[in-house]
Amino acid sequence: MNFPDNLKFTKDHEWIFVDGNTGTIGITEYAQGELGDVVFVDIDPALIAISSGQSFGTIEAVKTVSDIYGPCKGEVLEINKALAGTPELINSDPYGDGWIIKIRIEDKSELNGLLDSAAYKQLIGQ
Repeated sequence: MNFPDNLKFTKDHEWIFVDGNTGTIGITEYAQGELGDVVFVDIDPALIAISSGQSFGTIEAVKTVSDIYGPCKGEVLEINKALAGTPELINSDPYGDGWIIKIRIEDKSELNGLLDSAAYKQLIGQ
């Protein structure tokens, strides 16, 4: 399994890639594997902000529905519109085309509580 070193991870299996004050958020390869085939991603198109640890949407898979949690507080800049027609991008490319939202990070110090790839691997027993 792949857990890129340039990402931060939550204990709820989300990742964030930080580029300046912009954060791109998705779910981990491990999480998509546990969910199975993703069939629908539900993010309110009017979503304007997310908070750390709060659900901002759901991912529906053949097996289950799972909440997506914010790794930090931020203003929503973009929602991945490609997921509306091809939600399986989360399965095939969770760290690339399967990203979920982009935000403007409000407080970068919130990122200090996230896991690096080594700590995330330990969390999931890898």
